[in-house]
Amino acid sequence: MKKKIVVTGGNGRVGLWVIRELLANGYEVLNADISQPKEILTKTVAVDLTRLSDCYYILKDAYAVIHMAAIPNPNKNPDDVVFQNNVMSTYNILEAASNLGIKKVVLGSSEASYGICNAPIIPQYLPLDEDHPQLPYDCYGLSKVINETTAQSFNRKSNMQIVCMRLGNVIAPEMYINFPSFIHDSKRRKHLLWSYVDARDVAVACRLSIEKDNLGYIALNIAADNTSMDIKSSDLIKLEYPTVTDIKEDVSEYQTLLSNKKAKEVLGWQPIYNWRDMIK
Repeated sequence: MKKKIVVTGGNGRVGLWVIRELLANGYEVLNADISQPKEILTKTVAVDLTRLSDCYYILKDAYAVIHMAAIPNPNKNPDDVVFQNNVMSTYNILEAASNLGIKKVVLGSSEASYGICNAPIIPQYLPLDEDHPQLPYDCYGLSKVINETTAQSFNRKSNMQIVCMRLGNVIAPEMYINFPSFIHDSKRRKHLLWSYVDARDVAVACRLSIEKDNLGYIALNIAADNTSMDIKSSDLIKLEYPTVTDIKEDVSEYQTLLSNKKAKEVLGWQPIYNWRDMIK
């Protein structure tokens, strides 16, 4: 019998590729989103995850859940709506999963939890790894930190394995066409630490997180091996973060400044998509 995995937010940029990855590897997949998808890959149930009853309904008989549903852009919605939706939907998913005996969960977190993306936070050191203080600046980053704390609580409560993925800027295949417009401008993606990660690589990381055992609670940065820029990483730091002098790894070429070292060690994951291979 195929293992059933529920993917929330399966209509989104990440969820779409997670569903494809799981189906390609023999899993039964249920997509839980607020609406029906444009492309039907598997059964979809339209739900409101801020209602606990909806979470129980979709998670019945599930082996695991990959929770990617969220309001991703804090600038297009009121702050209280973003915070309430992201926090309550995650709590409800974990509450239902815990009470139903589900043992494996993947949560979509964000690099925004460190205080970058929508904020002027200067990193204390680079590359920025999972030990860097989380200093959320806006409602979105704050919601992700709250969700990670909630996940730790549920791990203590039920011993549920929960992997929180602090995603870099997720790029779908059709988005690489935009890269030539910014790869020579150090200021354009400074707020992201110039990070990116292909949605297909994220999908593989999600699958591996479900297939690995004994991870307990863990937070992992998920980023490509290189930056999104055609400027060397050491030069990016000198240009835009000249006060950051604590450099913990070699950045002499184009190495990522959102460290993915831990994810590769823990999951056996290796991002394979490079923007340089995607554009002429």
